[in-house]
Amino acid sequence: MVEHTKATKDAGSDASITIQTQGEMDGDLSYERATIKQMENPFLLRLRLAMVGVESKSTVDTYLAYATHASGVILRAYDAAKIAKDDICVIDVIAKSQGIMEIATGGKTQSILAVMQESESLPSKESDAYLFEASYIHPDVLVEAFSQTKLKSDDLYYKTSRGSASDLDFGLSLLRTLMAEHSDVEAGAGRTAFSIDRPNHTIMVEASEVSAIMGMEIGIDKIATILEKLGFGIDALTADSLNAIVPLFRHDMRHIQDITEEIVRIVGINNIPAKPLAFTEQARLNSTTDRYKARKGFKNRAVGLGYYENVSYVFSDEKLLTKYGFAVTDEELALVNPIAEELNTLRSTLLINLLLAAKRNVSYSKKSIPLFEIGERFTAKREQSEVISFLFSGQLENDSIKNAGKPAMIDFAHFTQKLGGVIGAFELEPCSYENGLLHPYQSANVLVDGTVCGFVSKLHPEVQGDFDLPVTFIAEIDFDALLPKHINAKAISKFQGVYKDLSVVIAKSLSYYEVAKVLNGLNIEMLQDSYPVDIYQDEALGDQKSLTIRFFIQSMEKTLEEADIEAVMSKVMDALSKDCNASLR
Repeated sequence: MVEHTKATKDAGSDASITIQTQGEMDGDLSYERATIKQMENPFLLRLRLAMVGVESKSTVDTYLAYATHASGVILRAYDAAKIAKDDICVIDVIAKSQGIMEIATGGKTQSILAVMQESESLPSKESDAYLFEASYIHPDVLVEAFSQTKLKSDDLYYKTSRGSASDLDFGLSLLRTLMAEHSDVEAGAGRTAFSIDRPNHTIMVEASEVSAIMGMEIGIDKIATILEKLGFGIDALTADSLNAIVPLFRHDMRHIQDITEEIVRIVGINNIPAKPLAFTEQARLNSTTDRYKARKGFKNRAVGLGYYENVSYVFSDEKLLTKYGFAVTDEELALVNPIAEELNTLRSTLLINLLLAAKRNVSYSKKSIPLFEIGERFTAKREQSEVISFLFSGQLENDSIKNAGKPAMIDFAHFTQKLGGVIGAFELEPCSYENGLLHPYQSANVLVDGTVCGFVSKLHPEVQGDFDLPVTFIAEIDFDALLPKHINAKAISKFQGVYKDLSVVIAKSLSYYEVAKVLNGLNIEMLQDSYPVDIYQDEALGDQKSLTIRFFIQSMEKTLEEADIEAVMSKVMDALSKDCNASLR
């Protein structure tokens, strides 16, 4: 057996070890020297290492691997004859950066703490003077530092990065014992070490919280007993809580859940009584869930009306956007590396992507192409907003016996009807949008709750030709304007209402939109609804036309009498005569 003392001379030897540090240290080191004339390679140690998948490369490597695996302490060996000068090992420990510590002798790097060791410093078969090193560094510090370097690593880096033991004396003691039992150690001398002060992580443990996580009651005294036996320190013990001081070798302990896992491991998961799962989570409804629900509702209604959902990239072709008068991303905000040549800018409309999808469907011989998409569009400054876009191209329905194989083509009336089936009630007014997709005579603004939020239009004939499409209608509407708002309940009359038609003659140039503004501005309580049912014009009327409007009249208080109906119609006629210069037909 060899006696080792701290940096002393032993058995007449002049051997000694000196450690010199430079910079802020992040790890612990301990060194011992030994002179070994004959070293056996025990079969039993090699067999046990093989059983855990470790293959030793040399005799000294067998001892190091076995002691490292058994103690958890990271151990290395150096050829002392190569690094000693005048029988004195002067070891320079240099902090290159946080977590990276260089071990050098005579100005030459021998290893990087816990990362790698230079092959020149390894002992050979002819070596008889050894310098053994035990080290510890926190794995989080090491891994973070190593990830920022281009250093090569060896097998011991993996062990250290997973967490090693910090009791360096125990590791060297085990190595010393193994060598003394199986090898002829003639002499050994010199030992020195240095360590840094590092605070232990503390976790507050409450018995009630541990019990809730485990699903069974467990007392604070039992928790304290289990943790003490696992090597944890116990501080500030109260009736329901304690502070668990985590040992350095348990770097994986961070939260109360980690502590609970250790307790469950000792108690035994099979000893925890089974309980039905209790759903204690409360519903957390907010604007995000409301938006998701609304989006899902629009999709379901669109699919129910025969539309197919289109899904495309948020990118588009800058040439097409520019050609048809849509904004493109500013040059300083442009895409640096587009995913494809034709997807080289953020889209400012979804309609270009829908038109391209419709064109592909036409090439597949599709005759009816109803598409919709809900997605994001971007301004030139990359300001983002969500819209819902529609496209209907070709036949209104598929060929069938009911249409004798000649279905009608989509028209403005049917397209707006389907649009209303998806987004709900809306109004139309003369179009104020400007882009190359709009038809000059069949386009309109879409108003929801009196606010312009999009447009509906027949596709411009030139664009229709560019994409080789049949008759096509398009619409694009701001999604935010369609989100359902709080609506106060309105009473329903229990009395019967009546419909009353009124035919008037107005100027041919006057649109129904102007007439509707007059009717909607009337403050008549019993007038519930009005809409046009017929427009007629011929040579006899000259520059005028006949307009028939149907009114729904209903009282909340009584059954209507003829005088009530006539009073309402009289007010309506007076307003039309005054504001629209209308006369009875």
